[in-house]
Amino acid sequence: VATLGTTSTCAFDNLDEIGDVCQESDVWLHIDAAYAGSSFICPEYRYLMKGIEKADSFNFNPHKWLLVNFDCSAMWLKQPRWIVDAFNVDPLYLKYDQQGSAPDYRHWQIPLGRRFRALKLWFVLRLYGIENLQKFIRQHISLAHYFEKLCGEDERFEVVEEVLMGLVCFRLKGDNDMSEALLRRINGRGKIHLVPSKIDDSYFLRFAICSRFSEESDIKESWEE
Repeated sequence: VATLGTTSTCAFDNLDEIGDVCQESDVWLHIDAAYAGSSFICPEYRYLMKGIEKADSFNFNPHKWLLVNFDCSAMWLKQPRWIVDAFNVDPLYLKYDQQGSAPDYRHWQIPLGRRFRALKLWFVLRLYGIENLQKFIRQHISLAHYFEKLCGEDERFEVVEEVLMGLVCFRLKGDNDMSEALLRRINGRGKIHLVPSKIDDSYFLRFAICSRFSEESDIKESWEE
């Protein structure tokens, strides 16, 4: 599994390199783009998925960043028959006259039934259109860069990873204890909520832009917390 937009820092794997290794070893390459996959609706971020043609499967979650309510996950398969061969359960009492005329998604999973999750995604696409969805994504990324700028202007803080999407990973310079205490104080106030993570024993806070109502004034207020 390769990841486009890791949970901790929203980092991106090199699909070209991983894809070559998987092809040489005949290994299935799945791409997990749960959060960041929605950003690829904007052409300027598609460079981050270079090498995607080497994938055997790909998924992202529109409910995470594309204005769709939970739960809604989109999945693409290069060869759907591989999944069908694994999950196909087709006794006589489940056969029907139109069998084979369209994909039967009960063969793509363990349960036989599923909710009509695609409908709410269809409504969002029809309601907003591609331009408004692109505007929404770009606004979140712009707000993340604004928060990054505020961190950079304060010598007490440092940004841990490059800001590419709507997530800023930051910490107080110095021992982890300082950042841990800061997190407890922020969350204890109850106005905003941050989630921590740790890489190579470096503890940091994650500031994620989530709401479609977020504006620059909200980011400034959060920073002042």
